[in-house]
This record gives sequence, structure tokens and C-alpha cells, in this order.
Amino acid sequence: MEMAGSTDTKISRLNDIDLDATLRFGSCEMTLEEVLALGPGAVIELDRHVNEPVDLVVGDRIVARGEVVVASGNFALRVTEVAAPQLRLETIRCFF
Repeated sequence: MEMAGSTDTKISRLNDIDLDATLRFGSCEMTLEEVLALGPGAVIELDRHVNEPVDLVVGDRIVARGEVVVASGNFALRVTEVAAPQLRLETIRCFF
């Protein structure tokens, strides 16, 4: 049986691991021919409305949702919904 502090210590070892994070605005299905025909100025219609939240994806899991904002001249995400901590931990792939 583990002591409560030892679990925190084990988890803290993971705090400095870099993970790729992606904002997903929506999706669509396209044929290869349609993709190859894309050029500058092409518009791709996604399956979401402008007012719907975007997904913050880490690995292949959605960990949060929110709205796109501008911060210091850059795009940013204002988080409005976060997955439960246990669910986030369980869905992160282990590299050990």
C-alpha cells in the first residue's frame, strides 16, 4: 500500500515532459484529389460553427475546450471546460 505523498512524487516526475498540443477547430473529409487541388486562398468548410468551442488536443485526446482569443497579438485559447483530472491522466500515453 502506497502512502499519499509517494503518488504525488511519482506524478511530479512527469511535470517537465514536453507534449504536443493542438487546437482543433473542426474537421472535414476530402478526397486526395481535392487536397491536391488546394492552393492559396482556398477555403475549406469545417463541421463546426464559428461560435462553437475549439478542442485542445494533447496526443490524441481532448483535454480541454474553449474559445479562441487574441493575446499580445497572438492567437490564444481561453479555456472554458477541462476534462476531469483522472481522465486526463489516464489518457496520456506512457513513454516508459
